[in-house]
Amino acid sequence: MNGLTHDDRSPGEGSAPKRTGPPTREPIAPSQRHTVFWIALLVGLGFLVWLLSSILLPFVLGMAIAYLLDPLVAWLEKHGIRRVLASGGIIVGFFAVVSLLLLLVVPVVIEQLGNLAQRIPDLVVWVRVSLTPYLNRILVRFGTQIPALATPSADMVQKTVGFMGGVLTGLLTRGLAVVNVLALLGITPLVAFYLLRDWPKVIDDVDSWLPLTHAATVREQARKVDAVLAGFARGTAIVCLVQAAFYAVALTVMGLDFGLLIGITAGAISFVPYLGAIVGFVSAVGVALYQFWPSWPRVATVGAIFFIGQSIQDYVLVPRLVGDQVGLHPLWVIIGVLAGGSLFGFVGVLLAVPACAVIGVLVRFAIAQYKASELYRGGTE
Repeated sequence: MNGLTHDDRSPGEGSAPKRTGPPTREPIAPSQRHTVFWIALLVGLGFLVWLLSSILLPFVLGMAIAYLLDPLVAWLEKHGIRRVLASGGIIVGFFAVVSLLLLLVVPVVIEQLGNLAQRIPDLVVWVRVSLTPYLNRILVRFGTQIPALATPSADMVQKTVGFMGGVLTGLLTRGLAVVNVLALLGITPLVAFYLLRDWPKVIDDVDSWLPLTHAATVREQARKVDAVLAGFARGTAIVCLVQAAFYAVALTVMGLDFGLLIGITAGAISFVPYLGAIVGFVSAVGVALYQFWPSWPRVATVGAIFFIGQSIQDYVLVPRLVGDQVGLHPLWVIIGVLAGGSLFGFVGVLLAVPACAVIGVLVRFAIAQYKASELYRGGTE
């Protein structure tokens, strides 16, 4: 022993010299860089959609039509028909049928819209006059009443007509402008045709962009997303068509004013669970009370049409066409549609269901990863 302790040794005799320079930063882990990249990519895509939302409608519709019709094109190609011929024939046939339906239905709908705009002031006054006695029975307990309205108020009529005029003007200037209609009718078929023709190539190109280390996982999640969309989007599209036809025909046969308009609207928004039946029921029963009063059986029959239609949708159409394995809860769809419409307008409504499907699959994948992690299990076994 030389008598030197550990503390007595000089820095060069067994102890590392102390570092006096600035502390070095820990390098960013690859997983963190990947996370930042994908988040930035998603934010950038969302901003781009928001920025271009006013011109995206024909492209989004074309993509949706191509996705819905691709299985039919693939089936024809498998039976010996060239893909370009199958795509062209199906697109021409599809838009021919749609155009024929529009030529038959749109003039009647426009006529009913005009009649509705003219009769709304009378409807508003009738509703107030009819409901006032019933409401006064309730409000009298609280020491107040609604003033009776014997004749239509000129001010109310003027305000109502002005409001409807503003709504119609907004529709014409924003949604039904000539340029937008021409672009919709001209660009949408082209987008749908080119996507249908090149669908396998598009899929191969996108697949080649996948990061090699995660390609298998991404493909698996993409297949799940496709299964959800195939079950929900295609099935729901057929459900909406069937519901619109049922409501429109049933209400028209009943002789209900604006029955075609109410039925088509109720069917068109049936992709949001229960919304179509609720909106249609309220609108149709309100018009029936005004038109058929005091014939309660006819009013009840109009209301029963929507109960029958919703029952057919819940117990026949949805189980057979959509199924229970799509993994999209009705509340999740409602939230997605409202959020998409608020952020991106009508384009957001169209993109809401695919976005809900993707987010739902990713959330289930994230939960499965979390349950397999040490964070959930509390340590390794």
